[in-house]
Amino acid sequence: MSTPIIELNAIGKSFRSADGSARTVLEGVDFTLHEGEIVALLGQSGSGKSTMLRIMAGLISADAGQALYRGMPLYGAARGISMVFQSFALFPWLTVQKNVELGLEAQGVAEDERVRRAEAVIELIGLSGFEGALPRELSGGMRQRVGIARALVMQPEVLLMDEAFSALDVLTGERLREDILDLWESGQIPTKAILVVSHNIEEAVMMADRVLIFASDPGRVRAELPISLARPRAVESNEVRLLIDEVYGLMTAGTGRAGRTTEKEAKLQLGDRLPEADIARIEGILELLVEAPYYGRADLPKLAEETELTDTELLDVSIALALLGFAQLAHGDIALTPLGEHYVGASNPERQAIFGRQLLQHVPLIAYIRHGLEQDRSGDLPEDLFLKLLRFTLDKEEAERALRVAIEWGRYGDLFEYNFNTGVIQLPKEEASGVE
Repeated sequence: MSTPIIELNAIGKSFRSADGSARTVLEGVDFTLHEGEIVALLGQSGSGKSTMLRIMAGLISADAGQALYRGMPLYGAARGISMVFQSFALFPWLTVQKNVELGLEAQGVAEDERVRRAEAVIELIGLSGFEGALPRELSGGMRQRVGIARALVMQPEVLLMDEAFSALDVLTGERLREDILDLWESGQIPTKAILVVSHNIEEAVMMADRVLIFASDPGRVRAELPISLARPRAVESNEVRLLIDEVYGLMTAGTGRAGRTTEKEAKLQLGDRLPEADIARIEGILELLVEAPYYGRADLPKLAEETELTDTELLDVSIALALLGFAQLAHGDIALTPLGEHYVGASNPERQAIFGRQLLQHVPLIAYIRHGLEQDRSGDLPEDLFLKLLRFTLDKEEAERALRVAIEWGRYGDLFEYNFNTGVIQLPKEEASGVE
């Protein structure tokens, strides 16, 4: 094994919510990034992947464990580590040239040297002729090239890429990914290791020497897949397709009905995030699965291609179907259960009744909301009550997302109604009339 550059040993990180409660984002994270390798990190949104990258970059500190760079404790930002963000993070009032020079200027590099190095990396990244342009005059792909140039001009040993291609259209993202790989393979950049956080399974398999699967609540590495294929890799080759299928299998392994990752965690908890899957998409996948050529069973990568869903979208729907008992996930495949098949053939009122029963049995948040409404004399409760509960385990955006999914699912299952103007959750009208 080559020399370690960055080592994370039993890293833990918590954040304090506005209500004063602590939320554990990372727990017991062990990871080593070696010279000469590209590593891809996959996991659900909110699992702590970006937090891990920021600890590696020295932008934030860990609460537990130790982060090492070249064998030395990492305190603050390290000069040998650069990071590329999803949002481009360019200063809109600065030209391309000045945006690229910014990090060098902060380090006190002389102006002549700044200009020379910035011009060289701008040419390297394919932006010659745009040195005087402002970010608003560039396409999304060109703006991300500026972000990458700004990282590369620092001549980093380690390049951390946080969803660097996800804000781009598919073709632009693929072209930029290929350009980065060309620079890496040709030795035109001094970078000795790259870590890529992604939601795109194909991207991870096409780029990486290792793919890590991150678990959630709290975030930690739960699986690893080494990839020995030489680059460049042909996306349609059997070897690549098999690897993509294997990654899907690792990401859904042990999810069971609750979308969790071990048998011990097999039951969804009250404060867990819910998969972001709307009713139309859930039923659309169910209806597609019963038809030819699937007849109740499908390979997830092939299903992603046919439906044109992103990996994240399809995984969320698949986990929702498993959670509700409509499907089972195993080895990168999804298979309908007898209940799932029955659901597809049912009338709309029967579908809603089945959906509601499964929610009460398998989604504690929705069961808790329903119980609270039944116990309240008025039969209605403000959504803020449940948001505060979720904030003990989720951040603000995740809590709002989980409650939004719960409300949509609960309304469809005829378990409660929701007033979009007042933010009040209510028992269905015919039931509320019977509440004293």
